[in-house]
Amino acid sequence: MKSTGIIPARYGSNRFPGKPLAEIAGKSMIERVYQRTAKTESLHDVIVATDDHRIKKEVEDFGGRAVMTDPGHSSGTDRIAEVAAGLDCELVVNVQGDEPLIRPEMIEKALRLLREDEKAVMSTLASPLSRKKIEDKNRVKVVRDRDGYALYFSRAPIPSHPENSDPPGREKSLAEPEGGPLLHIGMYVYRRDFLLDFTELDPTPLEKCESLEQLRALENGCRIRVGVCEHHGPGVDRPGDIKSVEKLLAQEGITDDEENKAE
Repeated sequence: MKSTGIIPARYGSNRFPGKPLAEIAGKSMIERVYQRTAKTESLHDVIVATDDHRIKKEVEDFGGRAVMTDPGHSSGTDRIAEVAAGLDCELVVNVQGDEPLIRPEMIEKALRLLREDEKAVMSTLASPLSRKKIEDKNRVKVVRDRDGYALYFSRAPIPSHPENSDPPGREKSLAEPEGGPLLHIGMYVYRRDFLLDFTELDPTPLEKCESLEQLRALENGCRIRVGVCEHHGPGVDRPGDIKSVEKLLAQEGITDDEENKAE
């Protein structure tokens, strides 16, 4: 199946205006996201979908491909759907533009889940979450059924547990012990035809309640396959998050020269 990665990148942000152009260890955030996404062997193309000419110029300056989209889009999904409508591919990967630590193997895993599952129209990822962090409403949680399909996504602490502690072995395995919470990682793979239909659906009650767009798919009876992987690190929500990302990049031992050689 031909697949395309699309990175939505909006300039305006209440908490962090111009976020895609923020510098992280000598490179713009959008360049770091693009470079890591482009290393995914299964992707035939990578495109930045933006509403701002400054972002488009930055992408083109480092050799990437960017497409201007309607500035009136209310979500990144609508933005990538506009681009996907003109593409000849079966699968579309939505890589968030504020995830400079995304790993190619994560994208590969999400792609593989959807390729191998005819019942699912979307796939995404999750990682083990400590119960010490389950109360954080900024961390979206997901629960799955026994076949790995999403049952529900929430900002609330799900699943509930009679004792506020991790099941035995929680930190030692990705096997999702019974009752263990999972942190949703906001990267999606869509079947292109479904994506175009999805953006035409009206927002649903649970989607509005949780402010989580993926619930629209569940409320319309669509299946989302959820794979479990190790967490790749924090995204960038506010300017203060950049230091944490730079620290992790340093711990990985990744330099600009090493990343450039791998392209």
